[in-house]
Amino acid sequence: MNNKILVLDFGGQYNQLIARRVREHHVYSEIKPYNRITIDEIKNEGYKGIIFTGGPNSVYDMSSPHYDPEILNAGIPILGICYGDQLISYMAGGKVESADNSSEYGKTMVNLEHNILFKDIPEMSICWMSHTDFISELPEGFKRIGYTDKCPNAAMCDETRKIYGVQFHPEVTHTEYGKQILYNFIFGVCNCEADWKMENFTASTIEKYKETLKDQKVLLALSGGVDSSVVALLLHNAIGSNLTCVFVDHGLLRKDEADFVENTFKGQFGLNLIRVNAKDRFLIKLAGVRDPEAKRKIIGEEFIRVFEDEAKKLGKMDVLAQGTIYPDVIESGKGDSAVIKSHHNVGGLPETIGFSSIAEPLRDLFKDEVREVGEKLGLPKDLVWRQPFPGPGLAVRIIGDITEEKVEMLQEADAIFREEIADAKLEKETNQYFAVLTDVHSVGVMGDARTYGVTIALRAVTTDDFMTADWTRLPYEVLAKASNRITNEVKGVSRVVYDITSKPPATVEWE
Repeated sequence: MNNKILVLDFGGQYNQLIARRVREHHVYSEIKPYNRITIDEIKNEGYKGIIFTGGPNSVYDMSSPHYDPEILNAGIPILGICYGDQLISYMAGGKVESADNSSEYGKTMVNLEHNILFKDIPEMSICWMSHTDFISELPEGFKRIGYTDKCPNAAMCDETRKIYGVQFHPEVTHTEYGKQILYNFIFGVCNCEADWKMENFTASTIEKYKETLKDQKVLLALSGGVDSSVVALLLHNAIGSNLTCVFVDHGLLRKDEADFVENTFKGQFGLNLIRVNAKDRFLIKLAGVRDPEAKRKIIGEEFIRVFEDEAKKLGKMDVLAQGTIYPDVIESGKGDSAVIKSHHNVGGLPETIGFSSIAEPLRDLFKDEVREVGEKLGLPKDLVWRQPFPGPGLAVRIIGDITEEKVEMLQEADAIFREEIADAKLEKETNQYFAVLTDVHSVGVMGDARTYGVTIALRAVTTDDFMTADWTRLPYEVLAKASNRITNEVKGVSRVVYDITSKPPATVEWE
């Protein structure tokens, strides 16, 4: 790949977002932690540019992330963002100090001076600031190209070495012309070509696996989620009947979802699909369990056991296929970043089954790119744009212990809510919406009789990246209709509430 940008991670919360923004311009980007790649490795990889991410530290603190100053003389264009901007200044001999009362957070008016980085951008625009330190003295060879009322050096550059720094965050949507700034760096400064396109990826991946998996038996755990569904169709196009998909139905999916998955892949696309109806097996394991982490552990473990049991029935299988995507790799710390959380699908080969290798066609893609591949392959819209759905399914949307009755109750309530969103044509106005079965009981009245039923909570959020999210302002009439239908059609429900908490302080899911 001749055109690629390195995102050098110094602990910033937006590292994945930066890489995604670069790819939105059809240029490949990858994230590497600052302490796991050397200057020689960077040079040998042939990166056309480097972006230093932000981070929570102060550059003058010797325990904070630093890098070899020789990177500034490597002949590769660099853009530093927030901490990355300050680090460039520090490495080049500038002065960085605590901002004291001059720190900035949130939307800020920035004054920009004419420069290739700010081509086609007004002299004054809104940017997103988040810093408690600032560059008080520029390094030798650098000049100021941006400032705010509180930050004297909000942007700087050394045009000779093609090194640029901005104190604000161009990758977030709150920065008015952030996308243009990144465009200018990628194409104007780094001279990249836009050659990272999903139609090319789809065709080349199918051809790759036609060759590498020829005459091999491949097994895939198909969940019905976007990632495993795209892997299923990619490999089906490559190796046909040599792919076997095992769909473990743990009974905790949304209403009619298991049938939809089976009908789509077995009926519409003709995949070799085995559906395992394991609802009773999971419910027995979950009986009496209330703790959400315990639920997750039990479901994850039992899923593996069911999958192994089915795999053993099939005889010798050569390759395990997985829906690993790039954020899974980054967050699991497998070579590219610090460990944030462990992912089941980057954990290695299950020893009890005896696979010789793993196929992970999507491990370089972000979720939006996976969806694009799904569209190219002809997956149904309902599947491609399927909302994020937790692996443990409805088990973590039922507060307290799990019973078959509770699962059916939540499936009905959730289906009604989704139907009303669809009928109001609001599916694109909110990024995720669902019902939660709480463990709160309250008094109600139906007819002339007193009832004492459970409370259903409705949740809908709007977000760009799920790192932060705001509750969706759904029309009152839609909420009223959903509430009326749920209390009338779902036996045992006496009250419906709407969750108006943003993330943070809450999470999107309740458990």
